[in-house]
Amino acid sequence: MITIPTIPAKTIVTKIAAPDTWFGAEYNMNIYRGCSHGCIYCDSRSDCYRNTDFDTVKVKENALQIIRDELRRKVKTGVISTGAMSDPYNPLEQELKLTRHALELINAFGFGVSLCTKSALIARDVDILKDIKSFSPVIAKISITAACDDLCQQIEPHVSNTTQRFDALASLADGGIFSGIWINPVLPFLTDTEENIVRILRMAKEAGAKFAVTFMGLTLRSGNREYYYEQLDKMGLSHVKNSHIKRFGNRYDCPSPNAKKLWPIFTAECERLGLLYDMRAIRNQYKMGYGDRQLTLL
Repeated sequence: MITIPTIPAKTIVTKIAAPDTWFGAEYNMNIYRGCSHGCIYCDSRSDCYRNTDFDTVKVKENALQIIRDELRRKVKTGVISTGAMSDPYNPLEQELKLTRHALELINAFGFGVSLCTKSALIARDVDILKDIKSFSPVIAKISITAACDDLCQQIEPHVSNTTQRFDALASLADGGIFSGIWINPVLPFLTDTEENIVRILRMAKEAGAKFAVTFMGLTLRSGNREYYYEQLDKMGLSHVKNSHIKRFGNRYDCPSPNAKKLWPIFTAECERLGLLYDMRAIRNQYKMGYGDRQLTLL
C-alpha cells in the first residue's frame, strides 16, 4: 500500500478576484499541490512559493467533500479553471481519480470547466466533459513546448511526450470538446525556432485543435532560475544557459530574442490553418450559446 502525502485544506474552489483576461474563468480549483512532471523550467519551483518539496505531489484532505460543499453554496455558476499551479492529471490521478470525481461534481452542480494539462490522461474524461458541455462551457488546453519527442522528454522528463499529448488532443476533438494548445513556455535559444513553432501548429491542426496560444517567452524567478540553469548544464546545453545569462541576467521576464520574427509567422500560420489565436475570440467561441451569464466579454 502506497502512502499518499496529504495537506490540510479549508477551501479549494476560489473566486477569481479580477476578471480572467486569459480564458474567462470565474473560479479556480487545485486539488493537488506539487507536481512530479519534472519540467526544468517550472515557475512553481520559485522561492516565493516556498515549495521545498515541490516534486512530491500532495493531495488536499477531504478534497471532494470541500468541493461539493463549496459548489453547493455558490450563488452563481461559472467556469472553473484548473491546472495553473498543479497539473490535475499528475500520476496519482490515474489511481485516485480525484480530478474525474471533481468533474462529476462540476457536472452535477451546473458549472463549466477550463482544463490545462501536459498529460494524455485527460482523454480518459472525455465522457464527463461531453456531459458538462451539454449545458456549460468547456475548454481543454494541452500544453506543448517541443514538437520533437526527444527534446520534450529532456525538458519535461516525467510526463506524456508530445506525440501522446497530440493523441489526447485528437480524442478530445473527436468527442466534440473545444480544445487546443498552449505553447508555453517558448524557451529562448532552445525552442524559439520557426521550425518548432510551425511544426507544433501543423500537428495541432492535424489533431483537431481549434486554437493555439503563446506568449513567446519564459519567466524565471529566484530558485527556479538556478534549477533551470543546472538542468541545462546536465543536458549538455551550457551554451543555452550562457546565452540566457548574457541576454537576461536576473530578469523575471525573458522574451524570446526571436519574438519579433516569430509572431508574424505564428499568426500567419494560425490563419492559414484556421486556428484561433486571439484570446477574446477564443473566449467568445467556447462560451457561445450558453446564455448571457456565460458570455461576459472581458
